[in-house]
Amino acid sequence: MSKEAFNEGLLAFLSEATTPFHAVEAMSRRLREAGFAPLDGDNKPSPGSGGVFYEQGGSIIALRPGSGPLLESGVRMVGAHTDSPCLMVKPQPEQRSMGYLQLGIEVYGGALLNPWFDRDLSLAGRVSYQDESGAVATTLVDFRDPIAVVPSLAIHLDREANKNRSVNAQLQMAPLLSLNDDEFCLRDFLRSHLRERDLQVTEVLDYELCFYDTQPPAQLGLKGEFIASARLDNLLSCYTGLQALVQSDGSQWSLLICNDHEEVGSCSASGAQGPMLQHFLQGLLPDAGRLPLLMQRSMMISADNAHAVHPSYPDKHDEQHGPMLNGGPVIKVNASQRYATSSDGAALFRLLARQESVEVQSFAMRADMACGSTIGPITAGELGVTTLDIGVPTFAMHSIRELAGSDDAWALQRVLSAYYRQPVPLFAGPR
Repeated sequence: MSKEAFNEGLLAFLSEATTPFHAVEAMSRRLREAGFAPLDGDNKPSPGSGGVFYEQGGSIIALRPGSGPLLESGVRMVGAHTDSPCLMVKPQPEQRSMGYLQLGIEVYGGALLNPWFDRDLSLAGRVSYQDESGAVATTLVDFRDPIAVVPSLAIHLDREANKNRSVNAQLQMAPLLSLNDDEFCLRDFLRSHLRERDLQVTEVLDYELCFYDTQPPAQLGLKGEFIASARLDNLLSCYTGLQALVQSDGSQWSLLICNDHEEVGSCSASGAQGPMLQHFLQGLLPDAGRLPLLMQRSMMISADNAHAVHPSYPDKHDEQHGPMLNGGPVIKVNASQRYATSSDGAALFRLLARQESVEVQSFAMRADMACGSTIGPITAGELGVTTLDIGVPTFAMHSIRELAGSDDAWALQRVLSAYYRQPVPLFAGPR
């Protein structure tokens, strides 16, 4: 796949995947188009069989079986996450003040709040309802059109607005929907929308909805050097891992897992700290007790975005560890294991990148600053598998619109493709 075709597909995916549920839907469709089938009791993976995938909420696992016995070769895994910081709608959200209708929100994850002001917002997520038979059904919604905004206070009324402005999420972040609508009820609004789609809805029972920016993803810069979009952290890695998997040759057991809830700690049924991946892997084995042996022969690459050195804030980086946009994928290292990278995993990644003529960068936090984390340490701790944390360098992480280089995701996809076809064993000798 050419870089141009890759980036065109990436932009389309980012536009579709407005929530973790929509990300899973978009990946499932692409997997089906590539010949993967939903996992059920009749298509248990075996050497040489077709690819399968399994969905759970906003998370998905996809597997392409290799040509040989699983326990002999191990499984090459890539992990990412489907969620991003956003504004989630509360259960009883309707707020009326000064003749305006707003919806109350709760901030999901560590969002940069200031960029959310004055953006054209839409609403998407999952809705559960009672149908005409009395059963509970669930569907996805995405209004696509801008229906809300969080307006700023004019600088004339806040002369200190440009001096390290703080934001109170409870008082200042409720999106504005309408003027003087005393009858509006979100559940009734959703019911009408679903009925317009010919769904037999008697009552909307609950929902998981979030606001998102309707500005579409774009490739920009004087020479098209950049990709700008919402949710680059971490849908960029989801798409990159997906493309590497669907293009894999089936010689090795290759797996992609994209978990929900990373931005809030991963502790959920479908998060990296939950049992989803472990149960899936145990289901591949004739004896679940052999999972430790399988993990000894396997590896996980945790793909999550990395902090690029910002030209206006170079002092926020260690002088020797400032990744550049379009400088290649980044190996992330932290002595306190906030990243799970070990030297043997990093060495393998460097070797694979060299084979693909891809430059590799390194990132370590300043010694006087705290470090973030990923699903990498969680997965390593849960499964006991050698894990490497890597990522594409990015600006404005956790903003409503982030920025990455237009070369880097494509470069990472080439390395992950090489990893998926790497001959066994991954490592030689004691580790």
